[in-house]
Amino acid sequence: MTTDKTARPKRIWQQIDGVLLLDKPLGLTSNDALQKARRLFSAAKGGHTGTLDPAATGLLPLCFGEATKFSADLLNADKTYEAVLQLGVTTDSGDAEGQVVATAPMTVDEAAIRQALPRFMGDIQQVPPMHSALKHQGRPLYELARQGIEVTREARTVTIHALDWLGLDGTSLTLRVRCSKGTYIRTLAADLGQMLGCGAHLTTLRRTAVGDLDLTGAVTLAELATLTEAERQQRLQPVDALLRSLPRVDLDEPAADRFSHGNPVDLPPHLSGKIRVYAADRLIGVGEPGADRRLWPKRLCCDCCE
Repeated sequence: MTTDKTARPKRIWQQIDGVLLLDKPLGLTSNDALQKARRLFSAAKGGHTGTLDPAATGLLPLCFGEATKFSADLLNADKTYEAVLQLGVTTDSGDAEGQVVATAPMTVDEAAIRQALPRFMGDIQQVPPMHSALKHQGRPLYELARQGIEVTREARTVTIHALDWLGLDGTSLTLRVRCSKGTYIRTLAADLGQMLGCGAHLTTLRRTAVGDLDLTGAVTLAELATLTEAERQQRLQPVDALLRSLPRVDLDEPAADRFSHGNPVDLPPHLSGKIRVYAADRLIGVGEPGADRRLWPKRLCCDCCE
């Protein structure tokens, strides 16, 4: 029996706490991106705040250690994208990965497109695409779509908060979209193309913001790989970076001790919803008002219980 003397030493996983603003590359799933970043940090625990399609690039906030407790607080956050639409070509998936099913000359001009955009603002109805991860009787819709099977999907209400014109180059239309969770940009592209009468599909999608987080300070996997361990640590945002949109309450020491042991504390009358809670300028958890109008702990940081 021989021993491989060139075998790599066993990785030592570390307790890493913080948020990494990753600029995800094209073609990588969100989980693959997470695992690559996790290995670079040797982080014992990691998660992401919602998937970004492999065909999309841009902001993917990754959570390590204590930050994973608060990842769900960003799942419902608004998202902002920059999208490029190809006018005059319709695909079965609504994006460039699908098969072309129709072509038409683009007879509309900039004025007509600008006039159509406001019709997609506010609360709108979207039918989820067959080429999506939504499940029907336990199977992802995209699996059925690949077999040529189409099932009825109910329309869902999504919200388009902003739909900004960025430019038109021939038949390529570039838009900025700020939308609610669950919005399909390729469905928006297809619906806009249908309204314009020429058809359209999504060719490029880049996410530029999730809630209050944006690409400022974001790093790519390739850049991370060139950094030293200390330099990588400097790229991490604090654990509470995911909670910036929540109102803040600062507790004195006695109240903080009660809260950190699972007990409610007095709540300022003007606050409601989820609230980030601090003691001595340190995050100790997230709370919510109870029926008694007191602030009850929902998630706590481990070190506040020590």
